[in-house]
Amino acid sequence: MKPSKGLPAGQAVPVPSHSTNLSRRLVTDRIARGVVATGGVTAILGILAILLFIGIEVYPLWLPPTATPAGSFSLGGQGGALAPVMDEQRNVLAVASEQGTVRFVDLRTGVSLEEVPIPALAGKQVATAVRAAKDGVVVATTDGRIVGLRVPIDVRREQGKAVLRPRVQELLAWAPREPTGAATVLAGSVTEDGGMTALFARPTEAPTVLRVREKQSLMGDVTREETLSTLALPAAGTTAAALAVAGDGRKALVGTGSGLLQYWSLGDGEEPTLLDTAEVTEDRTVGVTALAWLLGERAVVVGDARGRVGVWFPLRDGKRQSGWRLQSAHTFAPHAGAVTAIAVSPRDKSFLTADDTGQVRLHHSTTERTLLSMSAGGPVAEATFAPKANGALVINRRGSVTNWDITNPHPDVSLGTLFGKVWYEGYDRPTYVWQSTGGTDDIEPKFSLVPLMLGTLKGTLYAMLFAVPIAVLGAIYTSQFMHPAVRNLVKPTVEIMAALPSVVLGFLAGLWLAPAMEGIYPAVFAMLFVIPLLIFLVGMAWSMLPIGFRGRVRAGWELAILLPVIIAGTYVCLMANGAIEQWVFGGDFRAWLHNVLGMRFDQRNCVVVGFAMGFAVIPIIFTISEDSLSSVPQTLTSGSLALGATRWQTAIRVVLPTASPGIFSAVMIGLGRAIGETMIVLMATGNTPVLDWSIFTGMRTLSANIAVEIPEAPHGGSLYRVLFLMGLLLFVATFIVNTAAELVRARLRQRYQRM
Repeated sequence: MKPSKGLPAGQAVPVPSHSTNLSRRLVTDRIARGVVATGGVTAILGILAILLFIGIEVYPLWLPPTATPAGSFSLGGQGGALAPVMDEQRNVLAVASEQGTVRFVDLRTGVSLEEVPIPALAGKQVATAVRAAKDGVVVATTDGRIVGLRVPIDVRREQGKAVLRPRVQELLAWAPREPTGAATVLAGSVTEDGGMTALFARPTEAPTVLRVREKQSLMGDVTREETLSTLALPAAGTTAAALAVAGDGRKALVGTGSGLLQYWSLGDGEEPTLLDTAEVTEDRTVGVTALAWLLGERAVVVGDARGRVGVWFPLRDGKRQSGWRLQSAHTFAPHAGAVTAIAVSPRDKSFLTADDTGQVRLHHSTTERTLLSMSAGGPVAEATFAPKANGALVINRRGSVTNWDITNPHPDVSLGTLFGKVWYEGYDRPTYVWQSTGGTDDIEPKFSLVPLMLGTLKGTLYAMLFAVPIAVLGAIYTSQFMHPAVRNLVKPTVEIMAALPSVVLGFLAGLWLAPAMEGIYPAVFAMLFVIPLLIFLVGMAWSMLPIGFRGRVRAGWELAILLPVIIAGTYVCLMANGAIEQWVFGGDFRAWLHNVLGMRFDQRNCVVVGFAMGFAVIPIIFTISEDSLSSVPQTLTSGSLALGATRWQTAIRVVLPTASPGIFSAVMIGLGRAIGETMIVLMATGNTPVLDWSIFTGMRTLSANIAVEIPEAPHGGSLYRVLFLMGLLLFVATFIVNTAAELVRARLRQRYQRM
């Protein structure tokens, strides 16, 4: 070791050993590698955890419904006048007996709890009893009397025990002037104001509508109104085999033994009006055996003697004198025997059908699916849903009761309703519709994702059409032609644009840009032709000038000449907006769109969204593209110029292909940004899920729909889980796009890396 100056003799300068430095670097490398690996693994695990959570929330949508036997017992041979009513907790069952009483039974054990007589029957025997809305019951006696009553099952907790307080609340009773025969077919409704509407028919007689109302004046006097009307059957010899009355008593259905279905308007005190008659069975030898209005009373379930089940819609039809027509909308797998009972769910569009072989099935109207099949052990006389639709009960003709616990949390969701056309109530044909909520709880939810997926593609497409040409061409000009002094000003400015919050862009687009553009669309479309034409003409004129004059402008400062041209072209188009609208569009652009092209115009439309989202995407694509173009080795451009190529030829044929992997990555990142954009779409569009590609209408995207509806979606409900399904679709779409982009980028990089 060589002695050092200024140190005592024999003392050497300490020099770190090579092995010590190497060990330190190895330790540092291991620590850095571990930190990077940990961060990468953590990021991957975080993404997988998000995907797992979304999958857990979506999975219950595909669980099949289940029906678990909850007990069975016998009513002691009782097989007539049933009209079963259950309490919400499914502890007590109430049925009407032929002896004119209401019998309360423990639903779990079958033990009779109490039997309450119906005083208005005056000891008369009951011939028929039917359920009305909620806890209403309408009974008909053998001598022709009709009585409407309510059977509220009041079960209270007293000293830790459930105590039944049975009540039979009589509302209205009607008796004919002279005793008549018993009604063989009966339907009725008991309204909230205490009115009763009964529709009944005797053998070989036309159906009769009975309406009874009691009104109380301010002085306390009660006025009773009774009306009887006869509904004419289609032909002589036709019998009424099944009847149904709407809950408000304003609509009625008559199913005949010859397979016809009549739709009647009962009005409010007016004479009944026949709105339409339709053949609902395969031929006139097959009769209708059961009818029931679905929840909301916009659709009717029809069962016939050969076991066929269908759902029909009353639809408005301006071509008919009555203004209505009956339309077959859904059909289901047939039963083995005649349909004898139909029960509708009080919560959704599900319904039960039962036949004379004892088979019971659970269907859902919107999805057009048969969800469950069960056996009642004999011909079914009555069927009913629990008030919370979490159970079902049937009574066969021998008086045996069979009870099931039903788990059916998401009956209105299927692949067909999510991605296929569905015939919804009130629509004249199957279509794609997203409408998760309605004005009332009985509106069927419409969960079609097609309008939202189309809206996502639509918004992304128009944003990319606006952003990609500007960003990529701007990056080419900035990196290859612009003077460095100008480039050092332009590039940071564009990069700062990326920091603008999307909520600010959406706010400006919705409240300023959309109203500002509403009246200048003719000028906007004129700019697409005028400004490029002016730039082309100025460029041609510039090339014809003497070289000495052109040399006075430094290379890369051409933008200073073009900016005034662009501004002037924009100003001219705006000033000529009225003249263009008058000359091309007949003075009213919006009316021309509607009358000539049949297109609707919304103030907040895809043009506004394209501009707003374009400004959000342009900085990302521009920055990455410019970096990729600037990173092309100078030797390539110098070699191309040395061989005689122009700067433009060098940029297009040498620099652009070499930088294409980076430009492609920039476009894909911008695409992902546009697909996932929420706030701009939310604030700058009408947020309406429509099915068209028009640039003059708005849309609703998957991401915007999640943001709008997730705060109001009931936790664990169908809407809640469908929103998570949308998130899963966005996740999968982004993964597919990014994977494809990486494969293409790798292929391009491999192709041009040898240049």
